Amino acid sequence: DLYRNNQLIGQHIYLFNRNGQNLTVQNKINFKIEKFGVTLYRYSSEGLEKYTDGKFDSFSATTNHNKKKKFCKIYKKENKFFIEGSSYKGGAPEDFIIGSWWNHSIIKYGIQISTGSGRIIKQNVSFVGKETIEIDNKKYSALKFNFSSKDQSLSKDKKLNMDVWYDEKTLIWLKASYKKSGNWEYRLKYFE
Repeated sequence: DLYRNNQLIGQHIYLFNRNGQNLTVQNKINFKIEKFGVTLYRYSSEGLEKYTDGKFDSFSATTNHNKKKKFCKIYKKENKFFIEGSSYKGGAPEDFIIGSWWNHSIIKYGIQISTGSGRIIKQNVSFVGKETIEIDNKKYSALKFNFSSKDQSLSKDKKLNMDVWYDEKTLIWLKASYKKSGNWEYRLKYFE
């Protein structure tokens, strides 16, 4: 579930499908901010990640960011990855990961690719510590990380500054929070 200023505004759903050594991950995000019954902001996105033999293979997504159409497609050609996105088109960096918070491996990378636009984001990752967090009356022993932009000259709306919690034993994504025109928080609702 996705909250803004502690009010439920939408959902971010991941569906995982494993077929032998292949994994596909579908994600859907849908939220809106309303005031007095008027929609002030709307966001929806659908994406598909593909992994073969445990390695990233491709990604595609379309996003409607408050009536602004965005997209990201990452594909491999002749053993090299390329990005076609609304913010960047060209070769992908050597060592990158898709900016999907479900994947705990994101803490090991210095570069993530924006799922919404294909923007290349150079990141710093800091281990903040272990915490016990509570979500829907259930307690989790969690590992907390902070993700921030390496490039401090970026405009405030482009800077990455997000706290992310993973379950200490399973490494399942439990929660993420950031501040941007309010306090935003993703919270795990359930997993199977």
